[in-house]
Amino acid sequence: MATLPQLRHWIVLPLVFAALIVAAGLTLGSVPALTAADLSVDAELSHGHSPPLTAIALFFNVVFSPVGGVLMIAALCLFLLFARRSPVNAVATGLVASAAWVSSELFKLVVARHRPDSAALFDPLTPEPGTDSFPSGHTALAAALAIAVFLLARGTRWQWPALVGGALVAVAVALSRIYLGVHYPTDVAASFLSALTGASFITGLWNTYGLAVLSRIPLLARLGPVPAASA
Repeated sequence: MATLPQLRHWIVLPLVFAALIVAAGLTLGSVPALTAADLSVDAELSHGHSPPLTAIALFFNVVFSPVGGVLMIAALCLFLLFARRSPVNAVATGLVASAAWVSSELFKLVVARHRPDSAALFDPLTPEPGTDSFPSGHTALAAALAIAVFLLARGTRWQWPALVGGALVAVAVALSRIYLGVHYPTDVAASFLSALTGASFITGLWNTYGLAVLSRIPLLARLGPVPAASA
């Protein structure tokens, strides 16, 4: 992962994507008819809860929580650093996963969309009031991990299994957030674009400055090879 695939205009395009995400979130939050259409999906699913699906959704709720996200990213980076002796992969993977995930938190602050009203649901499983609905952090985390693992596996025989497996998990987490009634469908849809936006920016930043910064940290060279930055 010394060099990652990046957009040609890796600063401008993520800014454009970010503006579109914010505009979409503010529009959704300010037009009652759009929110009502969104909420109708949550309300319909609330009538069809089943014990197995509820158990899976609640499992995802815990695993892909903020605490779970920190632990998973940290565990992956530590494995790459100490078990695989690859400081470059460890840092790059951690940066991509973190940037793709944290971008959703920035959009939450700007958009401040109210979460679905649990009183409108037939069977609210885990009511979560607040103004942090758009986009879904759980979904963004799942998408961020899928992106990071795919980039890590890129060029190996694990590339396509990583892509398919990561995509399936991310979609499953997205559906679980709607199933639980804690996010609107448009919230989880925006999470994928949010994660891609954060990843697009950080890959360009990494390719430009990453190896130059790592080469100035002598401790990392003791843990594994750190290629010199190209001139």
